Amino acid sequence: MLQVGSLAPDFTLQSDGGHEVSLSDYRGRKVVLYFYPRDDTPGCTTEACGFRDDHFEIIAAGAVVLGISPDPVKSHDRFKLKFSLPYALLSDPDHRVAELYGAWGEKTLYGKTSMGIIRTTFIIDEGGQIAKLFHKVKAEGHSQEVLAFLRG
Repeated sequence: MLQVGSLAPDFTLQSDGGHEVSLSDYRGRKVVLYFYPRDDTPGCTTEACGFRDDHFEIIAAGAVVLGISPDPVKSHDRFKLKFSLPYALLSDPDHRVAELYGAWGEKTLYGKTSMGIIRTTFIIDEGGQIAKLFHKVKAEGHSQEVLAFLRG
């Protein structure tokens, strides 16, 4: 299980627009890496739009935002366009990266148990280490929590 101080595992995934993005591309910068269940659903839209609305301040705090879900690239393209999301959305269809980060597991909704994304955010420092971990995130106001941490 990854913890604060752990080296964030590198990965390469397809981004919206179809190009590949690796975590190591951002070495030297802080990265807000957030895992979310599904494009264009109420909670995920709330969280994504929070990061959109706070994007300028997150960039000013020296960080970039990357969102990861199992959705395909075409879904990410539609989601970004619909909500004017200014950051990369990465496709993890086999949830390999989510599993690597401990953001894939058993969830219970309305009494039904299933496997899926556990809404989780990692703040990765310039050296590639995990500086902060938010587990079982509540979508509303989450970007403000992230921003407060980035501002120190």
